[in-house]
Amino acid sequence: MAPLFSFISYLNTVGVKMVFIKPLIAGYGSSYGKYGGALLTQYAPSGDIDTTKLNKTLEVDGVQFNLFEQSVNDYVLANLGHPIVAVELTQYQLKTCIDEAVSKLDHHAPQWGSQFAVFDASAGINIYEIPQFIANGLTYAGYKRDVFGFNFTQGSLAYDMSLAFFNTGRFFQGGGIGDFFLTQQYLKIMRKVLSQEGSWQVIDNKYLQLYPAPTETPTTVILEYRAIDSGTIHHAYRNWIQRYALAAAKGILGRVRGKYKVVPGPGGGTQMDGAELVQESKQEKIELLEELRMEIEEPPMFIIG
Repeated sequence: MAPLFSFISYLNTVGVKMVFIKPLIAGYGSSYGKYGGALLTQYAPSGDIDTTKLNKTLEVDGVQFNLFEQSVNDYVLANLGHPIVAVELTQYQLKTCIDEAVSKLDHHAPQWGSQFAVFDASAGINIYEIPQFIANGLTYAGYKRDVFGFNFTQGSLAYDMSLAFFNTGRFFQGGGIGDFFLTQQYLKIMRKVLSQEGSWQVIDNKYLQLYPAPTETPTTVILEYRAIDSGTIHHAYRNWIQRYALAAAKGILGRVRGKYKVVPGPGGGTQMDGAELVQESKQEKIELLEELRMEIEEPPMFIIG
């Protein structure tokens, strides 16, 4: 089969519309999202954080904050002195700050943000449309029945040897966090080497390609992805979003006030703090991103071999 991107280009050149399969939700459903129908694509994100709409707001359309965004907006304005001090920021500018903060946390979403969705695939079909909020944070797609992906007959020598191999306890000696991550990476490699576990890739941030194609109908496909739910997010991470949005707002406000270093008035006028705000914004962003990488995001997996 030709690469999918070449196939799409060819179909577009001859004016043929390519149809993708919209899979049915399996009985397990999804741990995240609002049910909208029998199809996986009919799910909508849970809570007030919809990553498919981040950084897409147009100023001409106006801005209306949802409950989560309003809490972040209030935090930012309060820390900038509002309502005692005038804050020269529009709602659109504040919205861009909130979107930037949420985007950063979502991109580095830690393990607590793991979610699962399950759908039924069909034999011989390997391209399925999935919701964008799942594609954004997809980390794994599995569609083998056996936990380890072995294709051995129960009772055979190969089957017994494989069980003995994984039951020796060698992977779990010590019980440290390093052993855990090494074990996860090792098992992932062994599944690829010793089994026929399929691979997957996301196309155009919208379609899931499985290969080889499933051989049975239905074949259960389990998706693991990361998504932030505003209703269950830990208060410490909610506060991280508030602090990062504040840092971003300081940068915009500082550049606005920097246009007028001194406002005319009695006693020589009022000195504006534009330069200080811009510097604070840069420094706070650096510190918050470092906090995100060191305290929130999981360490990278180590590759063995």
